[in-house]
Amino acid sequence: MRKRSFLAGLLILFAVEILMVVLFAFRGIDNRQDAVLVNEVVRSVQADWDLLTGGRIDMDSAEFAGKLEYVVLNGSGEVLYRTRPDLSESINGAVIHRDTILDITVEGQTVGKIIINNDSGEFYRKQSQAMILIILAAMLLQCAVCIGYLVYLNRVIIRPFQHLEGFAERIAGGNLDIPLMMDRQNLFGAFTESFDIMRSELKKARTAEARANSSKKELVAKLSHDIKTPVASIKAVAEVGTALADNERIRNHYIQIIRKADQINTLITNLFTATLEELRQLTIAPEDMESKMLRDMLGSADYLHQAVIPEIPDCLLRADPLRLQQVFDNIFANSYKYAGTQIMVKICREERRLNVCIQDYGKGVREEELPLLKEKFKRGSNAEHIEGAGLGLYISDYFMREMGGALMIRNGEEGFEATVGISLSGDI
Repeated sequence: MRKRSFLAGLLILFAVEILMVVLFAFRGIDNRQDAVLVNEVVRSVQADWDLLTGGRIDMDSAEFAGKLEYVVLNGSGEVLYRTRPDLSESINGAVIHRDTILDITVEGQTVGKIIINNDSGEFYRKQSQAMILIILAAMLLQCAVCIGYLVYLNRVIIRPFQHLEGFAERIAGGNLDIPLMMDRQNLFGAFTESFDIMRSELKKARTAEARANSSKKELVAKLSHDIKTPVASIKAVAEVGTALADNERIRNHYIQIIRKADQINTLITNLFTATLEELRQLTIAPEDMESKMLRDMLGSADYLHQAVIPEIPDCLLRADPLRLQQVFDNIFANSYKYAGTQIMVKICREERRLNVCIQDYGKGVREEELPLLKEKFKRGSNAEHIEGAGLGLYISDYFMREMGGALMIRNGEEGFEATVGISLSGDI
C-alpha cells in the first residue's frame, strides 16, 4: 500500500511539472497598456506643459509620479522630463521597444510627444524566472524522492538478491553447510527462507545418497572378497585333477576349468580394486626396484607364453611392484582376450622413464574410441561378444598415475599397442 501511494504521488508531481511547462510554453504575452493610466498621464502632462517647458518640474515631482514610466519630448525631440534615466528618448528606440507613443496637444496644437514605457517584457521575464525556479525546485524534489526510493529498493530488493546470488553459487559448488542469512521482516523474507529450506533438504538428500552409495560399494567389495574363496577352491581342485588325470581329454577339461577360474579371479580383482579406489582404501606404495625385476613380472603376466621378453636396460625404477604386476596382468589379459595373437614386447629407456611397449597383432580399436578406453566400464565396439567389465585399462591407468608414471595406448602399425611408462628413481 505504501509503495502504491508513493508511486501515485510521484506520478502526480510529474504531471504537475509537465502541466507547468506546457502552460509556460504556450501562454501568450499581453503587450497592452492600461488605457486609463495612459490618458491620466497625457492629461497631466498637457495641463502642466508650461511648467515643463519652463524647467520648473524635475523627475521627483509628486505631481508626475505614477504607475507608468514615461519620457516627455518637445516638438524638437528634446527631453523635457523622464521618470527613469534609462528610458528610451528617441522615437526609433521606442518603436523597437514597442513603447506607446502619443502626441501632446495644447490649445489644439501638437507641441510634443510622450513615450510611455512598455514594461510587459520585463514583467514576462520576471514571471519566467519565477516559473523556472518553481519547476527546478519541483525537479530537485522529485530527484531527491527518486534517490530515496532507489536507496530503499537497494536495501529491500537488490542486496537480498545479491545475497541469493552468492548463496546459489555456493549451492552449485556443493557447499550445503552455510545457511542463508535472512531478514524475516524484509519484503522477500519468506522467499529467501524457502531457499534456505531447499539448501537444508538438498543437504539431507546428499547425505542419504552418500550413505547409500557407500553401502553399495562396501557390499560390492565384501562380495568380491567373498567370491574369491570358492573360486580359489575350484582352481585348487582342478589343479589336483589335472595332476591325477590319466586321460588327455579329462586333463584338458581341468585346464579349461583352471583358465576360467583365473578369468573369474581377474574380473573379481578388477571389480574389487575399483571399489576400493572409490572407497579411498586402495594403498599404492612406490619404492625403488631394479629394472631386472620386470622380466619376472612380464613372464608372470604372459601365462600363455605368447611373447618374447627382450633385454632390459639396467636402471633403478620407482614403482609399487604389486600394482605394476597388476598393470602387466591386465594388458596381457586384454591381448589374449581381444586379439589372440603373438605379442611383441619392446623396452627402451627415455630421459625420465623406462617405457615397456606391449603390442599385439589384432585389429585394434576405432580411433574415436581410444580416448574412452581408460575410463571406467568403457570398452571398444570389437568387445561386444567378449566377456569383460571394462575396468582393466581404467585401473592400470590409475595405478600408473599414482606411481608417477603413465599408461599410453594407441593403434600401432601392426595392432593395438599399450606403453607402460615407469618413472626412474629420483625423477618423480
